[in-house]
Amino acid sequence: MTMSSPIPLSNASYADRIRFMVELAERLHLYGTTAQRLEAALLLVAERLRLECEPWSSPTALILTFSDPQHLPGASDTTRVVRLPPGDNDLYRLAETDRIAEALIAGEMDLASAFEAMDALDKPPARRTRALRVLGFGLVAAAVGGMLRLPWLDIGVSAFNGLAIGVLMQIAEDRPRTKEAVDAVLAMFASAVAILVASFVAPLNQNTVIIASLIVLLPGLSLTNAMNELSSDHLVSGMARFAGAITTVMKLAVGAIIALYVADLLGLEPAVRALRPQPAWVEWVALAAASLAFAVLFRAERRDYPLVMAAAASGYLISRFGGAAWGSGAGIFLAALVMTAAGNAYARWWHRPGAIVRVPGIILLVPGSASLRGLLDLIQQQDVTAGQVAVLGVINILLALIAGLLFGNLMLPARRNL
Repeated sequence: MTMSSPIPLSNASYADRIRFMVELAERLHLYGTTAQRLEAALLLVAERLRLECEPWSSPTALILTFSDPQHLPGASDTTRVVRLPPGDNDLYRLAETDRIAEALIAGEMDLASAFEAMDALDKPPARRTRALRVLGFGLVAAAVGGMLRLPWLDIGVSAFNGLAIGVLMQIAEDRPRTKEAVDAVLAMFASAVAILVASFVAPLNQNTVIIASLIVLLPGLSLTNAMNELSSDHLVSGMARFAGAITTVMKLAVGAIIALYVADLLGLEPAVRALRPQPAWVEWVALAAASLAFAVLFRAERRDYPLVMAAAASGYLISRFGGAAWGSGAGIFLAALVMTAAGNAYARWWHRPGAIVRVPGIILLVPGSASLRGLLDLIQQQDVTAGQVAVLGVINILLALIAGLLFGNLMLPARRNL
């Protein structure tokens, strides 16, 4: 007796097709897909499923309206409103969701098997995975310190803070009530550690150590995605994401400033210095470590680690050498352009999400650290000029990044929206 082949989803019931579309939209959102890419992907899938769909995406909600083209207009309209938390980059689950959707639409998998495979992605991470993420926090903080050629003590303090933040983040995930204040609390903790070391052990590059410690919490990628959405006319989503990113920067700055204020009340006098003594080889070792850390933090599949690491390192190197030759803005633009085109090429020829290349390729270019440094300088110095310089620096980085993303898509258009 031979087993019958799975029935293509396009032949499934109207309700089942809608159910699949809603599930797909939720997962793409939760795994970090921006509004324009999510909506374009849904429109393409809906067309292949013989559905009419009008999607609307924001960082915290989805509105999906469906209709059956085989019925009269208005006779089969269905609208789903889904409230969701802001998404986070999860390259493994994004790639798996894309694979499951392609297999289901092609008739290689039936609906029950597809939902079972998607449900398997929700399995809580094992202790080993959680421990790796904690190590990733510490490694990326230390690596950023190394890439800035900070003294060994500064790198060590950054690594300690990164590990502690990783542990506290894992604890906070199980306590939803702490979500609103967690950024400020973590910034206050990292700043307090830096202040105590600078007061009682040895001088530090204080603000730089604080920024390196908080690097994973900085919303540089969110700022870039927000401007990308605005440039593609997704105004509501772009403004909401932009406001969320600015709020995160403000919470981190508030936490750091509280620690500095309390230290002043206690009479502590941290010794601050500006010193970058490390040889060139430290920067290259740190770049390799940062690339590995981002592969862990973006939750890439193990087989994708070399690709993710190569993308992160390539973006940084193109920006660094391009900036040395033609200026910082030109270097960032060139890196964003090349990595966007590379992501599109990967999606086109390997039939997997281009985000596996594109997201790590721009992560070391985004302006999260510049935005926090500018706000700290503004508050500490109480000087509007310092704030204006910081804002202009962030805008210049964002403009170069967005230009690179736009022209990268023009140079090699994507055939896949993810």
